[in-house]
Amino acid sequence: MEQKIVGIDEAGKGPVIGPMCVAGIAVNENKINSIKNLQVRDSKVISQKKRVQFAHQIKKHIDDWYILEVSPKQIDELRQVMTMNEIMVKAFLKVLNKLKPTKAYVDSIDVNSDRFGETLARKYKESTDRHLEIVSKHKADELFPIVSAASILAKVHRDNLINDIKKKENIDFGSGYPSDPKTKVFLEDWIKNHDSFPYYVRNSWKTSKNLIVKYK
Repeated sequence: MEQKIVGIDEAGKGPVIGPMCVAGIAVNENKINSIKNLQVRDSKVISQKKRVQFAHQIKKHIDDWYILEVSPKQIDELRQVMTMNEIMVKAFLKVLNKLKPTKAYVDSIDVNSDRFGETLARKYKESTDRHLEIVSKHKADELFPIVSAASILAKVHRDNLINDIKKKENIDFGSGYPSDPKTKVFLEDWIKNHDSFPYYVRNSWKTSKNLIVKYK
């Protein structure tokens, strides 16, 4: 029986603004070389224009894909009852349940990559009663083309969502990462003039909490 192989990666775990996106792509074992031949690379080391081009090519060469969006509100609510690592396990598990692979390669978000893979495999078996071989590695998006491809789809999808927010709200808050000077200025200016942050800001982030304490 031919294996169905899935690669999973996320975009937007760290930003204080915007959703997190977890992408999974699936190919049958005999098509894995078609992903390798695209010569995809980790989404963080290529330009936005190149990522968009890659995303179109990737979708032509895979059998299935799924992108899970986790909104700032959902992240804030979940963080009241679990850690960010537990949220990531929950998100990755949803993608696995959707794509139903026989083998998965995932980019570990836990300092202990083996533990992350073992946790995912155990929870997948609990929810499906099926065994799943999971390869969990740090920098999997650099090691495995199928994870590189997933990272590109996740990043392009999140970039589109961020651009939609900017257009809808007619505002530019930068990248949304806490270290971005434009994001810092936006957040500080906003909370000085409003009672709370808008829906696209994660209130559970330390950056947001510190500003609320400072100005409210």
